[in-house]
Amino acid sequence: MAYLSSLPSVNVSCTRVIEFWLGPSNRGAWHACLSEASLSSYFLNLDARSNAIDTLSNASRPREHTSQLIIVGCAIIGTAVCCYAGLFLKMRIPSLSVNEYKDTLWSRSGQATELLVAFPRVRMRVVLLSALALCAGVFAQSSTVVDQYVASESPIAKAGVLANIGSSGSRSSGAKSGVVIASPSTSNPNYLYTWIRDSALVFKCLIDQYTRGEDTSLRTLIDQYLGAQATLQQVSNPSGTVSTGGIGEPKFNIDETAFTGGWGRPQRDGPALRSIALITYANWLIGQSNSTYVVQKVWPVVQLDLNYVANHWNLTGFDLWEEVDSASFFTSAVQHRALRQGVALAQSIGQTGPVSLWSSQADNILCFLQSYWNPASGYVTSNTGGGRSGKDVNSVLASIHTFDPAAGCNSGTFQPCSDKALSNLKLYVDSFRSIYSINSGIAANKGVATGRYPEDVYYNGNPWYLATAAVAEQLYDALIVWKAQGSLTVTSTSLAFFRQFLSSVTAGTYSSSTGTYTTIINAVQGFADDFLAMNAKYTPGDGSLAEQYDKSTGAPTSAVHLTWSYASALTAFAARKGTKPASWGAQGLQVPSGNCQNPGPLVSATFNEYATTVWGENIYLTGSLDQLANWSPDNAIPLSSAAYPTWSVTVNVPANTAFEFKFIRKNNGAVTWESDPNRQATSPASGSFTINSSWR
Repeated sequence: MAYLSSLPSVNVSCTRVIEFWLGPSNRGAWHACLSEASLSSYFLNLDARSNAIDTLSNASRPREHTSQLIIVGCAIIGTAVCCYAGLFLKMRIPSLSVNEYKDTLWSRSGQATELLVAFPRVRMRVVLLSALALCAGVFAQSSTVVDQYVASESPIAKAGVLANIGSSGSRSSGAKSGVVIASPSTSNPNYLYTWIRDSALVFKCLIDQYTRGEDTSLRTLIDQYLGAQATLQQVSNPSGTVSTGGIGEPKFNIDETAFTGGWGRPQRDGPALRSIALITYANWLIGQSNSTYVVQKVWPVVQLDLNYVANHWNLTGFDLWEEVDSASFFTSAVQHRALRQGVALAQSIGQTGPVSLWSSQADNILCFLQSYWNPASGYVTSNTGGGRSGKDVNSVLASIHTFDPAAGCNSGTFQPCSDKALSNLKLYVDSFRSIYSINSGIAANKGVATGRYPEDVYYNGNPWYLATAAVAEQLYDALIVWKAQGSLTVTSTSLAFFRQFLSSVTAGTYSSSTGTYTTIINAVQGFADDFLAMNAKYTPGDGSLAEQYDKSTGAPTSAVHLTWSYASALTAFAARKGTKPASWGAQGLQVPSGNCQNPGPLVSATFNEYATTVWGENIYLTGSLDQLANWSPDNAIPLSSAAYPTWSVTVNVPANTAFEFKFIRKNNGAVTWESDPNRQATSPASGSFTINSSWR
């Protein structure tokens, strides 16, 4: 399959040389020809060519259009030599040797010449269209390569996913029903565990297939997954119990017992992703008039997860690569989506108790999400800690797993076609061009193999199948939206991305009737296919997908039969086909103007102060938090004397936060502070707490 990567570059050479020769005034005719997809099929055999020529010669066409075709034809005739040289030097077709291919090509040229004699009045057009077919044929073969990969790999990837699930999976022996193993690999590395994150992403893929009617056999498996997750939520583990933080535990043994070894915990993306998958299932069930099952079975799991998200989203945790303990873009993005979907589900089934909390925290997360954007450099800083550049497939995965086709190119939620997401994608991809040997020699506007982040050293730092597929998927998602809205917009933020494909493009909106739109759409489609072609090139003959492939040789490495790799292939293939996921409510969302307020989860704090007072004197509280009036005596919080001489007040303060405070007395305008030092306290991560003290 080594010839795959050479095909797209030939097409680019042909089209770009033609555009250069034509000049700006005639490129429109060239673009119009390219957009007629049926042209290439006319020239795949002699009969079709003859029919096409008859049609063209008999048609009544304006002189202006004819002259444009002649101009284009002249450009293509000259370019044919360039195209042929590219084909001769770079293409290797399995069924033909180079000489055979060359002979076949010239043989077809000779046949085309015979046609010119037979149809003298259309010689120029035959030359034009036959030469066009030469380049179009290369373009078609490039697309065919990925078509063939998708066709062959799809059933293998689906079987790979199913083989790694539950007691009936052919590679998941020992797993309980509905439990997803990450990989059957038990050494170098040992991935025979179940991760909440991986499992949720895998089952979101399967639930989408089921709810779209693509595979109606999956219902039992989905219900088993639901049951397994309900069990795991209740398993006490090193992160805590179900009510004290255990929901954030990242992985378990495949027999549904706790993994107690050392690990990067907690990880706060898993509960959000699990909710997203199950809410998708719940929405389908509601559409089937089965709300009872949702309320009894699905809702309890979702409610536990989303209460955890609402109360812990602004606390640090390990990223999806389990290496950096900080805030993570991917985690924040999926938490925001999960809460939005949770609010809609709660309202649809009459469970409105948590709606207010979930809604307010979703707004807070959306505000916080903007802080990851690095405007000076034009990319998302994927982790706030870790000491790395921040360029990470974390951000690409966030974009595709929060894709909402109804939201258009909204930048606040970093939709795949938004200017921020596209700028970020270019810089992420470019960071791998020079560090992997297998990317050597690939043009700067062509797809390459990509990994987790450029500083990666895990297994010597290699491309990942799921990372490279994620890039393709973001581009396919962008194409879905552009085609649906019939236009695309270039901004100063995304200009560098679009200039990869059309160096002359400027900021503006281009409708589908323009040559600029057609050129970019075709180029982005080819660019997306490049990434799948890279995976295809380094996929073994049996179609198995490991975690990584070697950056120098392309040989698969690390864990074998990675379930997430298989699922990532399936979701990328679906996006390439134009499959739209269900909307999750991102349409119309606006980031609040001004300074975002992100109080995060709050806990209830009761302050009891024992103090005797004189008539007209009262006790107040102030401290270092906004909720405690920021040390302002004028705005200090009054305490109640209902239990005098104990004065009391209950205030909501940020969870898991250290703060200082003092009590003051006010009497006829006079203010008396307690003696130093300031009192200190730390709020818990959840629940409530009480502080008892006496005046000093």
